[in-house]
Amino acid sequence: MADFWSGFLLPLIIIVLQILAIVVPLLVGVAYLTYAERKVMGAMQLRQGPMLVGPFGLLQPMADGLKLLAKEHILPSGANRVVFYVAPMLTFFLALVAWAVIPFAEGVVLANINVGILYLFAISSLGVYGIIMAGWASNSRYAFLGGLRSAAQMVSYEVSIGLVIITVLLCVGSLNISDIVRAQTTVWFAVPLLPMFVIFFISALAETNRAPFDLPEGESELVAGFMVEYGSFPYALFFLGEYANMILMSAMTSILFLGGWLPPLNMVPFTWIPGPIWFALKIVFCLFVFIWVRATMPRFRYDQLMRLGWKVFLPFSLLWVVLTAGVLVTFGWLPK
Repeated sequence: MADFWSGFLLPLIIIVLQILAIVVPLLVGVAYLTYAERKVMGAMQLRQGPMLVGPFGLLQPMADGLKLLAKEHILPSGANRVVFYVAPMLTFFLALVAWAVIPFAEGVVLANINVGILYLFAISSLGVYGIIMAGWASNSRYAFLGGLRSAAQMVSYEVSIGLVIITVLLCVGSLNISDIVRAQTTVWFAVPLLPMFVIFFISALAETNRAPFDLPEGESELVAGFMVEYGSFPYALFFLGEYANMILMSAMTSILFLGGWLPPLNMVPFTWIPGPIWFALKIVFCLFVFIWVRATMPRFRYDQLMRLGWKVFLPFSLLWVVLTAGVLVTFGWLPK
């Protein structure tokens, strides 16, 4: 019995507690990201935002969640029942499992694998399946067109994201995410790789279907796109998945270009603040820019979206990969 406890049950309990230590704050963060978005956009547009439910409207996310849970769920006639329900669960699940390899500080990571960046890229690429499944299973032309739009959009911008990641890996020489952060001790990659930083962040907006790239949810022509037939809790899962993906892409931006848990300039006054605090502050900054862009930018047309991805970002990021490799080889700066 002692061997069973120490060899199997205790490690299992520890792993479950570590997972909960990541998932519970993430879910709370997702809930209050919706509150923060409405407050920030309200301030930018000279409105109040949520202000009635609880002090300063702080209980509004809870009220929204209860409302979605209490609403009647309707399954469209002709819809594929299994795929219809699996799609939102898959979207939400993929938004959570990616955090297994995200380091919050030196040594503070659930799974410190050597190919962590490939794991992240694979998980983010799988997210399109939930949207395609939702569009197909709904048995609606509007939902199906929204799913196809999202598939084309996400595939287009994942190519650019892949080339940006290759550029960063050339400068690091490792696929381990913690090594990527440590390589920025002297200078964050946002400085020498500024164009790649901008391309990555804009591609993250397109990857998460956020304005001005929220074409799959075009209200005027697709009546909310791939999720038009969803309501109550399945819709809430799509909603949570989108905001969880926003936090994930902000974390990836922080890790790849803003030094992760490292303080700015590695100076003494900043080093007193713990690494997880710096990491959280960088994520909050990226999320603020997500919201800022939504409040100020008009939606792209679909041809403009595709032209930007294939005719601007793809050739430029490919050129920058070649340029970065050439500079590293010429000056002997390739990481050992």
